[in-house]
Amino acid sequence: MNKSIIRLENIKRNFLVGDETVHALRDVSFSINEGEFVSIMGSSGSGKSTMLNLLGCLDTPTNGEYYLDEVAVSSMNKNERSTLRNRKIGFVFQSYNLLAKTTAVENVELPLQYNPEYTGKERRVKAIKALDSVGLSDRLYHKSNQMSGGQMQRVAIARALVNDPVLILADEATGNLDTRTAYEIMVLFQELYKKGRTIIFVTHNPELAAFTSRNIVLRDGKVIKDTANEHIESAKKMLDALPRQDD
Repeated sequence: MNKSIIRLENIKRNFLVGDETVHALRDVSFSINEGEFVSIMGSSGSGKSTMLNLLGCLDTPTNGEYYLDEVAVSSMNKNERSTLRNRKIGFVFQSYNLLAKTTAVENVELPLQYNPEYTGKERRVKAIKALDSVGLSDRLYHKSNQMSGGQMQRVAIARALVNDPVLILADEATGNLDTRTAYEIMVLFQELYKKGRTIIFVTHNPELAAFTSRNIVLRDGKVIKDTANEHIESAKKMLDALPRQDD
């Protein structure tokens, strides 16, 4: 049996807005095991962004407990959470979050600069290997303004992989991409899933959830659906079925 990477136990997250208490998450419990590819969906106001911040160790719950790789996150101070976030989680964002005047390989090296276990030479070797794994070995020294949106997102995925995290957390990772490029990125995520990576893919698009192994849906701060996807769609097949751009 695969071990639990994420475990939420009776999570509540409240915010005080003026005199009113907003219940963003209401008694949420679920576990995600090693090697799952999970989509988290929900409309605006469902609690999706709050959930993302908790899972990414950017926030802590009002009540309940969050365990990441068997570590109780709420027991840690801000610096400890920051270290945990750097070592255990690889983030992929909708807007890429790359440094504009920096090469692909330098962008991918960034998470390793906060890890004293690596020398400068080791950082470069790991960054090149990560970029090679996402098909960008020919773009190592290109800057953001020399790359397409899909290439920039591949750099972001390589950066998420470089520290060998236990979890990849993708936030609307295809939201800024055209249909073809979005499918290309989903092909890459499915390849990572097949290699045993644990991925949480936060999206508002139910079509993309069809490519994942499990779907969690939030509404009004509660989980209203949590189902295994028995028939995972192939992003590669969908990509191949698209008309060629030069047709």
